[in-house]
Amino acid sequence: MEVCNYSKQQKLWLLSKMVVCCVICAESVRHGLTPPSTTKLTELFPRHGYEDKFLDFYGGKNVQKVNNGSAVNLLLDKSSGSGYRSKDVYYHGFFSAAIKLPSGFTAGVVVAFYMSNNQVFSKNHDEIDFELLGHEKQKQWVLQTNIYANGSVSTGREEKFYLWFDPTEDFHQYSILWNDHHIVFLVDNIPVREVIHNEAMSAYPSKPMSLYSTIWDGSDWATHGGNKPINYNYAPFVASFKEFELEGSVSNRTQPDTRIYPIDGQPFAKLSQDQQSGLGWARSQFMFYSYCNDSKRFHVMPPECNVRR
Repeated sequence: MEVCNYSKQQKLWLLSKMVVCCVICAESVRHGLTPPSTTKLTELFPRHGYEDKFLDFYGGKNVQKVNNGSAVNLLLDKSSGSGYRSKDVYYHGFFSAAIKLPSGFTAGVVVAFYMSNNQVFSKNHDEIDFELLGHEKQKQWVLQTNIYANGSVSTGREEKFYLWFDPTEDFHQYSILWNDHHIVFLVDNIPVREVIHNEAMSAYPSKPMSLYSTIWDGSDWATHGGNKPINYNYAPFVASFKEFELEGSVSNRTQPDTRIYPIDGQPFAKLSQDQQSGLGWARSQFMFYSYCNDSKRFHVMPPECNVRR
């Protein structure tokens, strides 16, 4: 093919096709990678039904219980998003749910599975976030993790990942381990991020939190920085949740339970060797953004970025 003989318009068309092909090929490779075998934390704790552990948070009819109240669907349409929250408040623990994401054109859609105490500490709250960001192509959902303490939203600690599977085809487990040693984000029991609790990490959550899940319109930021808003012609967008695990120290709304709890014990203080291998695999193959590499955002990097474990 003698590209040099093509017009400028033809060359641009060919280049755009090549870019699309590269994206499709890269996506196929990502989805074809086999994850390593790791310790299955989700097999260590009991599973609960939705109505056993949660209350509707907002959305009215858009919160739909299924399977006799053991599971729930959250819907987003023009009228409203929706969400639920845990009945109890926790200080440290293991929190997990199996989630299936909406399929099709989901640009601007945000599905969140997170811990927060914003309802109590409105000006200095803590959060530990899984945020799943929709895309114009169903297989390109992006996983964003984030933490902050004392309301430091403007200095969040975001990291973004592609997934090694299509999250719209089946349920996958998203889990948070939070104790005094570290916070670990896991997908299908594979750690994708570990946040060490040390003096450098000033944004480490320290107050009791509730567990939430929501689906909402993030058109102003979620997909390509807000360049792809929601198209409600594809609504309702439905996210499904089941197999809930909440194993932690139940606290009142303002004071942490500082008694030693199993989650704070040595078995959960460090990643095992296979978990460390899984963490390295996930981060080397699928992470495409870390705040610690964002010199445009931070003229001086947060101190934890300069600390090696």
